Amino acid sequence: MSGDGTDHDRDEDRRRRLLDLMTAGAGEPSDGRARLGRVCALAVSEVGVSGAGITVMAGLAGGLAGSRDQLWATGPVARRLEALQLTAGEGPCLDAYASGAPVLVGDLGQDTSRWLGFTPEALQAGAAAVFSLPLQVGAVRLGTLDLHRDTTGPLTRGQFADALVLAGLATEVLLELTVSGPDVGSDAAAVPVGVGPSTPEENGTAGATADMGWLPGVHAEVHQASGMVSGAEGIGVDRALLRIRAHAFAHSEPIEQVARRIVDRELILDPDDGGPTRPGVEEDR
Repeated sequence: MSGDGTDHDRDEDRRRRLLDLMTAGAGEPSDGRARLGRVCALAVSEVGVSGAGITVMAGLAGGLAGSRDQLWATGPVARRLEALQLTAGEGPCLDAYASGAPVLVGDLGQDTSRWLGFTPEALQAGAAAVFSLPLQVGAVRLGTLDLHRDTTGPLTRGQFADALVLAGLATEVLLELTVSGPDVGSDAAAVPVGVGPSTPEENGTAGATADMGWLPGVHAEVHQASGMVSGAEGIGVDRALLRIRAHAFAHSEPIEQVARRIVDRELILDPDDGGPTRPGVEEDR
């Protein structure tokens, strides 16, 4: 019993220390995005990683349908890793969100078969180790805290404990936003929404997800393009997104760029062979 009490006290001390660091020098109350940014900055300084990002998701089914957005990234590598996972439909972020458990990979190059569409490009981008922690309260999942290192090696016990506390702090910020209305950015509409469970049949996961409908620009062009392909080809939105994702992967093109070309009617996916065509052009070379 005394050991459990000691561990609890240690966890509370860790939380207070990180919370003090998070609020130190903040001055006037800041918006949610800035607070999430401080969580990411603390992840770099206290956990000892090279970069961090926070991604929120809602209604994802196996990483295919639903909404997601990266609210903060400490640098280009963190942004690139999120873009790769969006394009490939796989990676540590999606696994952590789907399972509700941390995904800790201390040597990304050791098993390149785990995420065939993600790992090679992630290594090339400069990530040697990746760690994703779900942002959740009970069964309600909101997203992930995603960390990466440019050198291999696992998190120490203390680093992992710090990462868990920071994930909890990020979750608290997101919960405040979903209850009181967003202030994540100047373009976000102040629409109050609630956190509510949904069934596994609704979102394709074993856990519930929060209503993230307030998110500004949740990869809007990707979803718009999926709807356009779905309507044009008479297929489901999930299947349409797979077609867009396959084209992006095959052509090493960011999925957002492919989606933008579809929305702008510069690109039409050929329903017969999966190849792209442009309006009035037989082949997209």
